[in-house]
Amino acid sequence: MIDERLDIEMIAQAAAAMSDVHFVMLGPVVKIDPLSLPRASNLHWLGAKSYADLPRYLRHWSAGWMPFALNEATRYISPTKTPEFLAAGLPVVSTAIVDVVRTYGAEGLVDIVDGEDIETKLRSLLSRPRNFLLKEVDAYLANMSWERTWDAMAAHIQRADAMKSIVPLRRGA
Repeated sequence: MIDERLDIEMIAQAAAAMSDVHFVMLGPVVKIDPLSLPRASNLHWLGAKSYADLPRYLRHWSAGWMPFALNEATRYISPTKTPEFLAAGLPVVSTAIVDVVRTYGAEGLVDIVDGEDIETKLRSLLSRPRNFLLKEVDAYLANMSWERTWDAMAAHIQRADAMKSIVPLRRGA
């Protein structure tokens, strides 16, 4: 989705500084005025696409970019785009979303950027071979799945349920 979670100024800054790089943005525009989106010849807002069509787009990309704003709307997000981009074999650059930094940045799998180093880090990422971290990414993602997440959450709930002690309410007490 293209919404208030996106750092519109960073996108405009990157497009202006890197006129030789094309930025393809997919997703419906919601909660913000579409006219507020920056316009540039190298910035392409393609709108909503079918999830089934994403692999056809991703195979032509050189990197995955997650230019999230750092605000209340992004304070607790865990972008599913991170493992999706990585699983597609794309190197990834993201702003400092806590979950991305802690989960992927700390492992060296995602480059973390801010407005001051976006061009430097994007150009560095684009200059590397696409499969630069592929073995490390594959090893990391091999331990992730929705099934494992479900199993871990179910086990956590069972432990919490087993630990609670409920004292029945007695009206006469």
